[in-house]
Amino acid sequence: MLNPQDSTISTQPRSDSTIQNLFDLSGRIALVTGACGHLGRALSFALAEAGATVVVSSRSKDKADNFAAELGGLAQGKHIGIGLDHLEETSIESGFSEIIERLGSIDVLVNNGHFPLGKDLTEVSGQEFQQQLGNASAYFLLARRLRDWAVENNKTANIIMLGSMYGLVGSYPETYQDICPASPVAYHTLKGGIIHMTRHLAVYWAKHGIRVNCLSPGPFPGPQAPQKMVEQLCKKSPMARMGIPTELKGAVIFLASDASSYMTGQNLIIDGGWTAW
Repeated sequence: MLNPQDSTISTQPRSDSTIQNLFDLSGRIALVTGACGHLGRALSFALAEAGATVVVSSRSKDKADNFAAELGGLAQGKHIGIGLDHLEETSIESGFSEIIERLGSIDVLVNNGHFPLGKDLTEVSGQEFQQQLGNASAYFLLARRLRDWAVENNKTANIIMLGSMYGLVGSYPETYQDICPASPVAYHTLKGGIIHMTRHLAVYWAKHGIRVNCLSPGPFPGPQAPQKMVEQLCKKSPMARMGIPTELKGAVIFLASDASSYMTGQNLIIDGGWTAW
């Protein structure tokens, strides 16, 4: 058993690895929280296409099972769905234990689940603000559960947090004015915290063979987003358009695979140039 006080696990890939090998996730098990959502679906499809066995998590077990059945790749038919509410510690524990019991391991965790809040800084209550920040607590608790299991079993693991461009910069008020509520202050606080939590966990866990990185999307509005707001956002983007979920697929495979084996504590921003202004 690994002694976490004085042992270091190497995450170095073979020196003769090819590009194909570096990006290959065959034989690995990846858990994606909030996998049935707007971005979660694309992330899950990407991991499956790269060869991973994907664990689809959702608050709805039926929804998770149905989506898992849609996934292809080398592990087609082996992907599973689980019911997991990441805002409930007991659900995190039971969900994690179920995965280990059914599949034997978790190699990659994509902390993507998000309990949303639409209220902006003019009307959000203290309780609602705290509930939104509960998403960060959930990311930490699930990441720590994986870290502890990996250390106990002398394994490496790879954790990907979902941040946002709004964890780095403020929003333009005129983008939302007279259209919809402003981008929620609690969301900005949440995502900024997740990005910095990534750095903190990375430096503490690197010696145990646990890599922690963050993927921060820019404007990827869902189908329910007000069209007028989307038009305003496009005016602020250097690329003059919004992102589509498939444009995150390459980034998540890079972070999940050996292609990023010497990378930890970093925030990969996919935002069409938004934060370059």
